[in-house]
Amino acid sequence: MESPSWAVYATSALLALLTLLLHTRTLRRRSSHPPPRLPPGPRPWPIIGNFNHIGPLPHRSIAFLSKSFGPIMSLRLGSRPVVVASSADMAKKFLTTHDLNFSSRPKTAAGKHTTYDCSDITWSPYGPYWRQARKMCLLELFSAKRLESYEYIRTEENRSMIKKIAEMSGRPMKLKEPLSTLSMNVISRMVMGMSVDEGMSIVSAEEFKEMLDELFVLNGVLNIGDYVPWIDFLDLQGYVKRMKACAKRFDRFLEYVVERHVEKRKVGLEEGKDMVDVLLGLAEDPGLEVKLKREGIKGFIQDLIAGGTESSTVTVEWAISELLKKPHIFKSATEELDRVIGRDRWVEEKDMPSLPYINAIVKETMRMHPVVPMLIPRMSQHDCTVDGYDIPGGTVVLVNVWAIGRDPSVWDSPEEFRPERFIGSSIDVKGHNFELLPFGAGRRMCPGYSLGLKVIQQSLGNLLHGFEWRLPEGVDVEELNMEEIFGLSTPRKVPLVAVAEPRLPSHLYV
Repeated sequence: MESPSWAVYATSALLALLTLLLHTRTLRRRSSHPPPRLPPGPRPWPIIGNFNHIGPLPHRSIAFLSKSFGPIMSLRLGSRPVVVASSADMAKKFLTTHDLNFSSRPKTAAGKHTTYDCSDITWSPYGPYWRQARKMCLLELFSAKRLESYEYIRTEENRSMIKKIAEMSGRPMKLKEPLSTLSMNVISRMVMGMSVDEGMSIVSAEEFKEMLDELFVLNGVLNIGDYVPWIDFLDLQGYVKRMKACAKRFDRFLEYVVERHVEKRKVGLEEGKDMVDVLLGLAEDPGLEVKLKREGIKGFIQDLIAGGTESSTVTVEWAISELLKKPHIFKSATEELDRVIGRDRWVEEKDMPSLPYINAIVKETMRMHPVVPMLIPRMSQHDCTVDGYDIPGGTVVLVNVWAIGRDPSVWDSPEEFRPERFIGSSIDVKGHNFELLPFGAGRRMCPGYSLGLKVIQQSLGNLLHGFEWRLPEGVDVEELNMEEIFGLSTPRKVPLVAVAEPRLPSHLYV
């Protein structure tokens, strides 16, 4: 065998020298720039990070991890650093103390494919466009005056729901169906000036409900391609394919809505009647800092319809589910309703301040079953320090409101449904009390929370006032499935089937 040539020795020596230099440089860099002091968390695996710790219900998996690693915890999902806040104190620090730095959104496939490349309110990054969108929501779309002007719509749709349920008297029914019809018709009449099934040949009401369910699932999933970008093109879970299909169906519908309103405006029909008219008028304002394009208008409409529909349906269905397990709560609720409302009329929005027990049921439902269990992800814009830990810029931040709502250091018997805990309590759902954050807090708090709350309170009040509820014959309370499915929201895994019997004079149901 030939001896190694001088070239081989020289190459080996050069490689050894380069390795030594690189190692020395790394050590110097570490000494001058020590690694960030991240919050504690489970050790990540190569490539996948901590994905192996996340189960089919991520809010529960992450809450379980937080019990070991604390209220502020580091994860690595693929190549992305993630920080989770799981206590009221940590939520306040991220959503209020450092709110500005954490007011942006991470780029996701859902934002890209289902919201016109983040042209909506929910997924748009922090900046002039989002600030303008938020201003439009607060001053125009969800102003107290505008919401008050739509009260007749909410009242009419409540009456329609009551009538449909009365027609099913004594028979098992899926409660989600009249609830989703109520919320969908309320929001679609307010936004588009018509109910979805009113002259909407382009999509049926049932198809539209399916589209909304799909949209919420896809906007809440953990898409591996968002966290491991170099395999994004493989679409291993098939989510991107579904996102594109869902977006195509929505765009067809939204184009119809916008074009219908554009044509109406051309012939000089009354403007400002609904929210689409308002958006089209704002788009023509030369004083806008950022021009509102057609894609943005469609993104806004989609946000308004989806957000307004899902929150009330999910919350009221969970509320009735919990009450079916606690007959004494039904009794306390109806006693309050009979005393305050009487038995000769329905619950109106103006009655809600006089119904503390009904409000307590709403709060307790939102504590145990928050519509968005982990608030829509935020992202740090710059490096900062939170609670003594370093949070690098670009870190995804998750606030686990599901875990906060079940924190035994805050709530007595947190796994028990007890509305009484809110009687005499100053805790509200408006983003000021971090123990209860169903709508979030800070700059990125849900801008339409007041509308959602109105629909939830009135519809639940009338369901309890107008009907006695029970499970179908042969179904025991112990058999009631209380499992959930995960997406952007957490509806029941199995829709609630219940039987309603009218409890008020018959003429009220006509």
